Amino acid sequence: MSATIIRALRAFREWRHRRAADKIAIDDAQWQAAEYPLPFLDRLSDNERRRLRELARQFIAEKEWSGARGLELTAPMQISIALQACLPILNLGLDAYRGWVGVIVYPGDFVIPRQQMDEAGVMHEYDDEVLGEAWEGGPVLVSWFENLDEIGDVNIVIHEFAHKLDMTNGAVDGVPALAEGMSRREWVAAFEPAYLDFHRRVDAGEDTAIDPYAAEHPSEFFAVVSEVFFEAPDLLCNEYPAVYTQLARYYLQNPAAAGNRPTIP
Repeated sequence: MSATIIRALRAFREWRHRRAADKIAIDDAQWQAAEYPLPFLDRLSDNERRRLRELARQFIAEKEWSGARGLELTAPMQISIALQACLPILNLGLDAYRGWVGVIVYPGDFVIPRQQMDEAGVMHEYDDEVLGEAWEGGPVLVSWFENLDEIGDVNIVIHEFAHKLDMTNGAVDGVPALAEGMSRREWVAAFEPAYLDFHRRVDAGEDTAIDPYAAEHPSEFFAVVSEVFFEAPDLLCNEYPAVYTQLARYYLQNPAAAGNRPTIP
């Protein structure tokens, strides 16, 4: 496909996104009320905040929303979730979330039935209590908590939407489809030793500043450090600077404080 056709298709998709968003009216007071409990958005410039709001409006318009277990979705819920979901793709564009449409919101944590076969070939069934889940080719499931203090230093939305980005390379392995100019070899060279080091620290019982759930699997490590990248970037710079650099190149953002911000090649 020629570069001209690709540019034309991209322009058409952007026009379609804007047209869909024109149907969604959100006033400044609604934006401010949704942004107030999300202090990490304060790192954005005025222009970035305006672009995030527009992207969130497009996201709300284009995705299919539903409440589970009797939850009645409200505009403040949708705005909050959309702002958090769109922060990682602020400079990537809404097409980063193409190929699926569903956002299902639960009132608090929920249970997903699982099946797992052990080494002896015996299938075990159990209920897994989760805060969120991203299905390949399907919806994103997230829990809604009116009081974010109930879940501590966990960003359910960024976490699950990072999983969606991880799936863009056809696997859930902690390596999303990288942009032109990025190297899978360099990504793995940064992430693999960091994951192994973090896994070792968690196994040793160390009290880590990063959520120990990141040690579960490379895909969970990517999702958790994506949360940290946006919510506590200086922490990630200090703990795993090479991982921070790769995420900055991938997300096209550099949120760390100026004095702690690495040079991004």
